[in-house]
Amino acid sequence: MLLDLTLRVTPEMTADAQANERIARVGHLGTHFDVMDKEFPLEYTERPGIVFDLRGFAGEEIDLLQLDLDRVKAGDFVAFCTGYIERVPYGSRAYFSGHPQLSERLIDQLLARRVAIIGVDFAGLRRGAQHTPTDRRCAERGTFVVENLCNLGSLARAIGPERCTFCTYPMNWAGLSGLPCRVVARG
Repeated sequence: MLLDLTLRVTPEMTADAQANERIARVGHLGTHFDVMDKEFPLEYTERPGIVFDLRGFAGEEIDLLQLDLDRVKAGDFVAFCTGYIERVPYGSRAYFSGHPQLSERLIDQLLARRVAIIGVDFAGLRRGAQHTPTDRRCAERGTFVVENLCNLGSLARAIGPERCTFCTYPMNWAGLSGLPCRVVARG
């Protein structure tokens, strides 16, 4: 099974995103990595990983209480499926300002476990002024953030609690804090 987790961006979505989010330009549009001017390691293009299916979660902040982190291994791609990208239109003001976020404790635990990639189906691990510093902290520890994934619900239904392989191919551009990418799950 191959499943594309990359958001298909239309010209209308681009216009909406750029009207509602200052940084939604070339490197930060649609599904992308926040590399924060670091080099994306070639070995990260194919990573084992898991999906945490949190579609029933109703809170604003995802914390350790909702997760079994014993499933997480060093080098994993860890994806968080909330269904947000299916409920709130990508590019809208609400999409960028009202999305769920990972708690600082959860982010710290993922970094301590040395995950390679954290993927989310919303606009960032943290909102507002905490967004960029969190991305930078992750990148400095060798963990990259992929934002605006889609079809994670389909992946979660297909594999359940099992592991799969995530294939991620960012553009080979230099000098940007974000890189557009294609993400495909293979299970």
